[in-house]
Formats: sequence, C-alpha cells, structure tokens
Amino acid sequence: MATGIKDIAHAVEAAAVMRLLPGRPRMLALGEPTHGEDILLDVRNELFRQLVEQEGYRTIAIESDCLMGLVVDDYVTSGTGTLDEAMERGFSHGWGASAANRELVRWMRACNDGRPAADRLRFAGFDGPLEYWAASPRQALTALHGYLAARVEADLLPCTAQTLDRLLGDDDRWSEPAAVMEPSRSVGQAAEARRLRLLADDLVALLDAQTPHLIAATSREEWDRARLYGRTATGLLGYHYWMADTSPGRVRRMCAQRDSMMAANLLALAERGPVLVHAHNSHLQREMSSMRMGDLPLEWWSAGAIVNAHLGEEYAFLATALGTIRHRGVDTPPADTLEGLLYALPEDRCVLDARALAAALGDAPPAPRLSPWFGYASLDPARLSGVDGVVFVKDVPQGGAFL
Repeated sequence: MATGIKDIAHAVEAAAVMRLLPGRPRMLALGEPTHGEDILLDVRNELFRQLVEQEGYRTIAIESDCLMGLVVDDYVTSGTGTLDEAMERGFSHGWGASAANRELVRWMRACNDGRPAADRLRFAGFDGPLEYWAASPRQALTALHGYLAARVEADLLPCTAQTLDRLLGDDDRWSEPAAVMEPSRSVGQAAEARRLRLLADDLVALLDAQTPHLIAATSREEWDRARLYGRTATGLLGYHYWMADTSPGRVRRMCAQRDSMMAANLLALAERGPVLVHAHNSHLQREMSSMRMGDLPLEWWSAGAIVNAHLGEEYAFLATALGTIRHRGVDTPPADTLEGLLYALPEDRCVLDARALAAALGDAPPAPRLSPWFGYASLDPARLSGVDGVVFVKDVPQGGAFL
C-alpha cells in the first residue's frame, strides 16, 4: 500500500493540481484542517502565485470578514492606505497577525503596480461579519441605502436613512456576546429587527430592479459592492433572528445561515473568473457539516456543498491533511491511519489524487485518526470520494503559529 501511495504523490504545484481535474475550475477550494499555522498559508500563497502566473487566476478569497476584506482589496488594487493599515483593519479572526497573510498582501500589491485595472489581482473575505458573535448590520444597511439614495428617486426608497438609524439603535445591543448562548439577550426578533429585515429585503429588491441604471450611472464594480452590502445585511439580520430563537434548531439554523452567507459570497466571486478559496476543510467540503451540542448532533450543508451544487465540475476541492503539530500535542500519527501512511512518504509536502488514494487504501480504509487537540480535525478516509485532491503537510513548526 505504501508503495502505491508513493507513486501518486507529487509536488504541490499548480500543474500537478490541474492534472487531477477535468479542466480549469472556476473555483478551486483549498481547505486546511486547523487555523493559525503559517506553513499552511505559505503552501496556499505559493499555489496562488503559480495559479496567477500559469492558469490566469486573479482572485483569492479567505475565511475572513467580507466587509473588512474590502480594505485589503482597495489596498492591493489601488494602493489605498498602507500595508500596516490593511493588515490591521482588513482581516478578522486574528488573520492580520499572520506573516504569511502579510506577505500575500504585499506580493499582490507589488503585482498590481502598473497592471491594467481589468487584469489586477483581487482579494476577498467571504465569511460574514461573525467573529465570535454577529456584528451590527449598520455598516451593510447604511452603505446599501446610501448607494441607492444617491442614484434613484427618493420615492422609490422604502425608508429614509434616519429611519434606519432609529431602528438600528445602539450597535452594542447587536454585538452582545452573551446572546450567542442566551437567546433572550438577542435583539434579533424585536419589532425593530423584524422591520429591518423587511426593509433590507426591499432595498435589495430595489437594487436588483434598478440594475441597468445603476451600472450605467456608476460601474459594475460599485454595483457589485452594493450587492455585497445587500447580501451581508439580509444575512446578518437572519443570523440575529435565529440567535433570538428558542427552538431546538437554533444553533443548527445559525450554523446553516453562516455557511449560506459564505456560499452566496463565493458564488458572486465566481462571476469574476477563476478564484482560489482558502478556508477550513469543513466549510469547503462537498458533504454536510456536523457538530455535537451535548447529546444533540447537528448537521447542515456546508458552503462548499452549496457552491458545488451550483457550479458542478467547475468547483474543485483540495483537502489538506497534516502529520504533526507538536506544540499543540498532535504527535506522529499512528502508522495504521491515513495520516500515518502519508507521513511515511519522503516528501515534506505533496498532493495526491484523492480517488487514486482511495483505491490504494482498498475496500477497507483505515479508521479516522483521533485528534488529541480540539483545534485540529483529521481527514476521514471514508470521505475521499468527495475530494479531488489531498494536500499533505508533514510537520507544522512551532514558530509559525499566529493565533
């Protein structure tokens, strides 16, 4: 078995990845089994560089706040602000502290210097503003309203900016951390929030109805950004609604809402052309995601599953597996696990055809590796049929952790 696996292991290069696929996908998703390790982002950066130079990719999207990501995109496309400001204000979830992310942003800005606008590299966050708890919908709602108010007749607008401000109230009440666990602390089903959901729907409908005029009056780029504000506003208000819910399906609906928001953002990005996406394996997989809350198992469709349903063969998924994260207590994998078999390979990192790997494992694949640390999820050998390629990183060094 080890010999067979060795024969299908190749360097993690764009050309090797493309040989695994029927054609160049519109969306190539690279998952990771844990967050906060720069070596995994280094692998991502090098693959993106090759995809840009060899395959015409121009956009990278990461698991970070979609609105904050606009700060990074403005910097890499037009030099707005500074690199330090982009790192500080353009990332959520602690990603701005990553040396690898900083190098990615620096490289993208350098590549764009002197490039025609239509050929520039683009950056995007595709997660909702949901870092630890949901943010206020103010930024998205007011930006959408402002875009429309400046360009359509006032009597077409469903409300004034002052009405939005009054209904939104104090932003602190929207970002109440305790509401994650205590529905009674959420404002998501208050009368004002219910009215805001209707108004957000009306604003998005107006944006859609006025598409020809708005693109002509501004640009497709500005209209696209307004669509992002609309998706974020309606998604956030829906998330807050389920935060306030007291039914047994509350957490499941919150998880599903987040992945649905991710999927909507990814599908919009796919309209631009080929995109490299980087996030946790669980968000990008084609199967349902799952978790357990006490004795209650929860399942919902992942963002990758939703995008795959829309794009079909134009969506490709590479799942990353790893050998050790010794500073997290994840030591050499047992030899009879998938990671153990891959750990026996001589390469420090490689990519393998998932279907060929499944065939090499035979009819009785090894059991999943048990993770001693909650922050790392091993790759289930039984799920290889839903994966196009497996990227394996042998050892994660301690010095590269940033979270």
